[in-house]
Amino acid sequence: QVQLVESGGGLVQAGGSLRLSCEASISLFSINTMGWYRQAPGKQRELVAAMSRGGSTNYADSVKGRFTISRDNDKNTVYLQMNSLKPEDTAVYYCNLPAYGTNYWGRGTQVTVSS
Repeated sequence: QVQLVESGGGLVQAGGSLRLSCEASISLFSINTMGWYRQAPGKQRELVAAMSRGGSTNYADSVKGRFTISRDNDKNTVYLQMNSLKPEDTAVYYCNLPAYGTNYWGRGTQVTVSS
């Protein structure tokens, strides 16, 4: 059983920054792609950012230039640095890890951006 634990969410004013962390219970050295998703009230869950083992990244158009995904395989942790936050970034943010033929999700961390 793979466990993912997110942290770093909170309440921030527009223009502020937050750094989310996702610690996995398994080594990330053999994991190809990990990602961050978000789900706002009444909306579908959407991909925010993903990063491959080789370092390739993919971002939603709405966060390009503001968010940065990174991973530290030694710490089994993936990060999401979020800058210039906007009220429309308000959502529950989930860490995603496909492994052993299963799509694993964390419980999520709430990010609220006030205007």
